[in-house]
Amino acid sequence: MFKLLKTEGRARRGQFSCAHGGVVQTPVFMNVGTQAAIKGGVDAFDLQEVRCQIELSNTYHLHLRPGDQLIRQMGGLHKFMNWEGPILTDSGGFQVFSLAPLRRIKEKGVYFSSHIDGRKIFMGPEESMRIQSNLGSDVAMAFDECVENPATYEYAKASCERTLRWLERCKREHDRLNALPDTVNPQQLLFGINQGATFEDLRVWHMEEISKLDCDGYAIGGLAVGEPTQVMYDIIDAVEPYMPREKPRYLMGVGTPSNIIEGVARGVDFFDCVMPSRNGRHGKLFTWEGTVNILNAKYAADERPISESCGCPVCKRFSRSYLRHLFKAEETLALRLAVLHNLYFYNELTAKIREALDAGRFGEFRAEYSEKLAERV
Repeated sequence: MFKLLKTEGRARRGQFSCAHGGVVQTPVFMNVGTQAAIKGGVDAFDLQEVRCQIELSNTYHLHLRPGDQLIRQMGGLHKFMNWEGPILTDSGGFQVFSLAPLRRIKEKGVYFSSHIDGRKIFMGPEESMRIQSNLGSDVAMAFDECVENPATYEYAKASCERTLRWLERCKREHDRLNALPDTVNPQQLLFGINQGATFEDLRVWHMEEISKLDCDGYAIGGLAVGEPTQVMYDIIDAVEPYMPREKPRYLMGVGTPSNIIEGVARGVDFFDCVMPSRNGRHGKLFTWEGTVNILNAKYAADERPISESCGCPVCKRFSRSYLRHLFKAEETLALRLAVLHNLYFYNELTAKIREALDAGRFGEFRAEYSEKLAERV
């Protein structure tokens, strides 16, 4: 399932395989299609063109609409969205954080009021596993609580203890579902999630405990939710030595190009973030020279592509001038082109990280690009 090919310091070069899509090369960035589509008018065939290896969708949102039972009826999420590659589904745990005004947490699970129509929804570990089993994703994430920052030590401790109990329930239900004769994807994997807010001792304790459950992979959750960047790096540094070496490691919801480079340097294999699509829809574009705000007046008559060093389908065909015009004219095409460019950049970023690791020069790559990619052109 996961093969560690080589290391450079704590940075890891590996290969990941699952039921769909052959072998995934890691480190990898997963392209976020929350509702089985990338926001900005990007479909599964576009994902192939921008070299996406793994697509990520949201359990909570797909449960609300169109409904996981309907997706199961349609043959599972791969067939529904016509994507043949691997899919990871998050568990709904992030919505425990993001929809805080609309939920109540109990030991059994979480009671939500739908953000769409207000109807009452319950989701616990078993429900999350059943929804993800209906979706047929390649990787199911355990149901957890993403704690807001700052949190008190007492609350964070009680929360990560409960998340541990929830993981035990997830694993039992996941094993049961995979053994059923009519399961959409009986080879579905389960990743556990490390929590503990910004308290290093809680993070380490929780990682030690969840690693005993022998999940197929492990994620660090509950970061990039308002804490300073250095605090996030410190937590990764604290947790990483306790993560099983032979299992894939996933840093959830992170982040900027610099965050990804620094995460790789700290031993992370998987990343996801809405940043390339969200920023793209607002005219913020990532390039190897730094970020570009295409709305700036200086690009009004600029015949150059977004980046002359980029090989994406947008940079091959269109000018900065044209893309700026599309945004100013509020044409939907602007969003699509900008998102395509940003996704290509993120997928190329992890490809170049892999090339640097293969060549034994990741340290040089990090020194050259970690700060540079955070700059504005």
